[in-house]
Amino acid sequence: MSLLNKLIYFSKEATVSPDKHMVTTDTPREWESFYRNRWQHDKVVRSTHGVNCTGSCSWKIFVKNGLVTWELQSTDYPETRPDLPNHEPRGCPRGASYSWYLYSANRVKYPMIRGTLAKAYRKAKEVHKDPVVAWESIMDNAESRNAYIRERGLGGLIRLEWDEAQEIIAAANIYTTKKYGPDRLAGFTPIPAMSMVSYSSGTRYLSLMGGTVLSFYDFYCDLPPSSPQTWGEQTDVPESADWYNSSFLMLWGSNVPITR
Repeated sequence: MSLLNKLIYFSKEATVSPDKHMVTTDTPREWESFYRNRWQHDKVVRSTHGVNCTGSCSWKIFVKNGLVTWELQSTDYPETRPDLPNHEPRGCPRGASYSWYLYSANRVKYPMIRGTLAKAYRKAKEVHKDPVVAWESIMDNAESRNAYIRERGLGGLIRLEWDEAQEIIAAANIYTTKKYGPDRLAGFTPIPAMSMVSYSSGTRYLSLMGGTVLSFYDFYCDLPPSSPQTWGEQTDVPESADWYNSSFLMLWGSNVPITR
């Protein structure tokens, strides 16, 4: 501390209590409001993080002005059983930071399309009113097709309205089915743990069209493919509480402190 700061610091007026244990100063403390406001909330609701997680851990969500301010693990689970310790609080760091993803600027909230492809499709629609014919004119033209394919991985995405996005998707699927057959339609949907409606609707659509339904594990690589291929099961493992009965644990392909 510099001499000037020492002089300023020790020259402040202060009142000392008779027992010499407390000092009262006239130092402004408005700065403390920042930290108090950080933890203020209007209400507490119960929720979970079901996006790409089957843990469904219970969380207390602290809400202020309709926005999530912070989250806290719940500790009121029913007792597991008398001979096992209660495995709580449940909830991983990924869940604790979920509100960051909720309000992240990188969160995709609307359909996105490569700008070059959107421009080509709109130009084709000026000539061909039928969406399928417009899409076909792009696919059958090597120059227009390669123009947007070359830009994959380079960004250049723009926001697309839902109606136009659905039109392009439908036109592309019809074109592919007519030219190559329905089995060339391949895709996957969000996992059931994220949304049963999203999962079942997408899977049913591909099935009714005669398309190929890929595993949703292909897109986020959460489950080692060799597990179901070798043993014919899918994540059929004991509850985490059963780890207490084990004499040896091998953690392979999963960072348990982060995701459980």
